[in-house]
Amino acid sequence: MVVFAEYIWMDGHQPTQKLRSKTKVLPDLDEVTRPDQLPAWGFDGSSTNQAPGDNSDCHLEPVRVYPDPIRGHPHVLVLCEVMLADGVTPHPTNPRAALREVAEQTAEHEPWFGLEQEYTLMQGMTPLGWPDNGYPAPQGPYYCGVGADEVFGRDIVEAHMDACTEAGLGITGINAEVMPGQWEFQIMGKGALEAADDVWIGRYLLYRIGEDFGVSATVHPKPVKGDWNGAGMHTNFSTKAMREEGGMAVIEAACEALGKRHEHHIKMYGAHNAERLTGLHETQSIEKFSWGVSDRGASIRIPLATAQQGFGYLEDRRPAANADPYVLNRLLLETIVLGVTDTPETDTPESVALTA
Repeated sequence: MVVFAEYIWMDGHQPTQKLRSKTKVLPDLDEVTRPDQLPAWGFDGSSTNQAPGDNSDCHLEPVRVYPDPIRGHPHVLVLCEVMLADGVTPHPTNPRAALREVAEQTAEHEPWFGLEQEYTLMQGMTPLGWPDNGYPAPQGPYYCGVGADEVFGRDIVEAHMDACTEAGLGITGINAEVMPGQWEFQIMGKGALEAADDVWIGRYLLYRIGEDFGVSATVHPKPVKGDWNGAGMHTNFSTKAMREEGGMAVIEAACEALGKRHEHHIKMYGAHNAERLTGLHETQSIEKFSWGVSDRGASIRIPLATAQQGFGYLEDRRPAANADPYVLNRLLLETIVLGVTDTPETDTPESVALTA
């Protein structure tokens, strides 16, 4: 039997990384379920902004395997980390490696992540469903709307949800968003790496399925200027202590810690995020930090049910839709669980190839 393995990785494009992929044909395999069944592979880093032309070889190390919902069984999607040519040293554009280390240090706290990936479907340079000239009716009826005059691209979104489910992602829901042509899918993961990996594969499937419909998707945080909602990646986070009796005190302490490191988180939460975090359209100003119960205009929202129960989770509303979930999850673990307070100069968007 022949297996087609689609190797997927993050490139070195700045300020926002892009996804790349290529297919390896494996004629001597019947089924692939683990990354250690797959060979490493190389690629031309000079064509992905990850190496100079005179020393261009980079190394792909398989780290996760998913059933391929597009080609079907026995074919697979292979998420890879980019390594230097030695096959051991993480490439500077590989933020998963840094998260891997922090995830190991914090595993005993049993962190859960729920990432809400917003995106905008585009037909050329225009959001899907928008008139060629001018604008649609003002925002109001589009969020979770129903009807061909209020919702655009549902066939694409349904196909994407089906694909995510078939691939085994931790997808928990979808909905139309506030701006017409804008949607969201949610990923839940009981572990930092698992959640971030699933978001990246969810993005890959979104872009790939869009090809079949002749529609692209953007995760730019403000795809349309003016009185329109931007696109974020609200992140729901909890530890075991937050989910247990007395967890509210732990959540409040986490909010205080996040406030002290606000500027650093913002720096790492996605390019062009200042265009979105204006204090309007359900956001707090990028220059301010606040937290509150049931407050969608705050930096950190504590859900009402959490406050009423006295335990649960918090929602970080600051990340842009193009934030890198590897970087995002690492920062939450560092700040809340490990108590990191410094902002090392080496931790910059450029050094970890932030945003995607």
